[in-house]
Amino acid sequence: MNPVTILAHCDSGELWPSAPSGERSFDVTEAYRNALAVRALRIARGERPMGYKVGFTNRNIWQRYNVFGPIWGSVYDTTLTYCDDQGTIALASTCQPRLEPEAVFGLKATPALNASVDDLYSALDWVAPGFEIVQSHLPDWTFKAADTVADGGLHARLLVGRKVAVHEIARSATHLSELLAVTRVKLLLGDNLVEQGSGSNVLDSPLLALRHFLQELRTCPGAPDLMPGDVVTTGTWTDAWPVLPGQHWSAEFDSPLTSLRVEFT
Repeated sequence: MNPVTILAHCDSGELWPSAPSGERSFDVTEAYRNALAVRALRIARGERPMGYKVGFTNRNIWQRYNVFGPIWGSVYDTTLTYCDDQGTIALASTCQPRLEPEAVFGLKATPALNASVDDLYSALDWVAPGFEIVQSHLPDWTFKAADTVADGGLHARLLVGRKVAVHEIARSATHLSELLAVTRVKLLLGDNLVEQGSGSNVLDSPLLALRHFLQELRTCPGAPDLMPGDVVTTGTWTDAWPVLPGQHWSAEFDSPLTSLRVEFT
């Protein structure tokens, strides 16, 4: 499978006929080359990259999905939506969509070379609650890590809620990391509690997940660096849950994050 056919399936919302990882020599390195080629195709047709998603930072779900380390993919102006406390997301052209409650960061500067968590703190503008809608183009969400990378990090949509200025809620990187680590979330479908989670589930803190991602990004050949204005969503605090049109989901985050609701059409 090549980048053109990968993108065509992403556009159609149809399952892939076979797993890219089934092809000889198709590993994670080759998958990132394909993902960056798909990114170039999307830019060429007019889409604008807006940042990145980071997946599989939650160690609790590694065994379930047979992926044992974080991955990343691009977020675009066509897949990103901002709201205050409530938004609407269309599931058309997604494939087996699932929902993940996450913490999303906004960058005001490119982090320093070999950035420490203190450097990251200095480069951050805001943090917000988010819902990432992930998808899989392989049946029953059964894949290898290389397949998830080639699949754009499984990214389909991103809804970002109310932004909170990082430097107003935390006096240092350590304070921010610890604050987000102990923040909890309740995920509800309608009025029914589905699951609870916390920021510590994502590599011990969303800020630490961001630092890990930046290190990985900068070692990937051809990958663009983080830029001012980029968003980065840092991984799910719960499992990923299947969603359908007509459903209403909410994530009740503790302070400093706010609650977020989404309706699917």
